Amino acid sequence: MASGAAAQTLEPPKPQAAAAANGNPLTNPGLTPEVEFLYQLEAKFAADTAKGGGKAFGTWFAPDAVTLENGGPPVVGHDAIAAKATWTPEAYQLKWTPEGARMSPQADMGFTWGHYEGDSKDAQGNPVKQTGRYMTVWKKQPDGSWKVELDASNEGPAEDCCRLK
Repeated sequence: MASGAAAQTLEPPKPQAAAAANGNPLTNPGLTPEVEFLYQLEAKFAADTAKGGGKAFGTWFAPDAVTLENGGPPVVGHDAIAAKATWTPEAYQLKWTPEGARMSPQADMGFTWGHYEGDSKDAQGNPVKQTGRYMTVWKKQPDGSWKVELDASNEGPAEDCCRLK
């Protein structure tokens, strides 16, 4: 299983003048290097999770992180989040794609949002798909790594219903 630790030490580019920061770089020339950095972090987080399941997912959270899930209480702290993330990639595949992001002016905190899908099987072996929206808040840690401070999700309709235009 790949560890997210090495990937988390990426350094974002220095802040630049504000620009529209959502969409595709081919259709939105205002996509900033800071937003691209957050997309790269999110992609590494998603790839680690796809490969390593819940155990890999848990490695990306800060000591004081919080997760908010649809219909459940907040889970507070890295250890509690990691203890709850027990799924294997064979039993559950969680995939997500950022649709937008913003970086703080100091380039030490940012957030992404987008759509997620979770694929598993019920007790009879029938496919089960969950879909929804998510938001990830990222924060640069004292050691220079980037960790998730807040992961929030809610179940919702299929991805293409809610795209920004």
